[in-house]
Amino acid sequence: MADFQTTEQKLAIAKDKKAAADNAFKEGKISEALMSYHQSLMYLLGLDKNALQSMGMGTTPAPAPSSSSGPVDPKKEKTEVDEIVEKIYANMSACHLKNKNWKRAQETAEKALAKNEANYKAMYRKGKALMEQGYYERAETVFKDLKTKSAADAPLAEAELVKIRAINKERSRANDKKLKGFLNREPKRTSRISSSPSSRPRLKKSRTMLDTSLACFDLLSLLLNPCGNYPVVYYYKVSSS
Repeated sequence: MADFQTTEQKLAIAKDKKAAADNAFKEGKISEALMSYHQSLMYLLGLDKNALQSMGMGTTPAPAPSSSSGPVDPKKEKTEVDEIVEKIYANMSACHLKNKNWKRAQETAEKALAKNEANYKAMYRKGKALMEQGYYERAETVFKDLKTKSAADAPLAEAELVKIRAINKERSRANDKKLKGFLNREPKRTSRISSSPSSRPRLKKSRTMLDTSLACFDLLSLLLNPCGNYPVVYYYKVSSS
């Protein structure tokens, strides 16, 4: 059972799983490759570094500290397992790019870069995944960084930067066109009741009702004021024409 396997046995199985995953990826079997990479990680991530050192697989010798850099952080020292894990994450990123799973491609590339920030394949894949998700500014930063740090990957990085510039140019053109259309749009006309043909019958009816009301008021005034004891109310008749 796996629980009784030695560290050396687990490491050997992990390497076999990774090799199988690499071959599956080359053959275009992406799902199979991802499964084998995942299985390899399960063996690798549980290995004890002390046990690895006893097998002669200790940490990579760290550079001598300088007065400007300060003491070396032991957590940054790498073992062979760290290097294998780094490669697995970088290769998983390539698999997710093939599957157009951009978010997972970004995440696995970042995990590879966390192990080794000079993994330029992972850096390229991170930039590609960001660009496909629409994070053009972040992708542009990654590709510019890659172009500066790796001469071998500079042509690939520049090709992606050209694509980003074209996308940004097209987006800017579309925004300008939208803004121009908004500024040139004629304001809505506010029509008055009297100028609208459909409102004229309603206006004529209202005037007729007003004339009738005023006539009734005039009759009432005469009834209430037959002898002129009350002030007479005068009004102007509204023309219904």
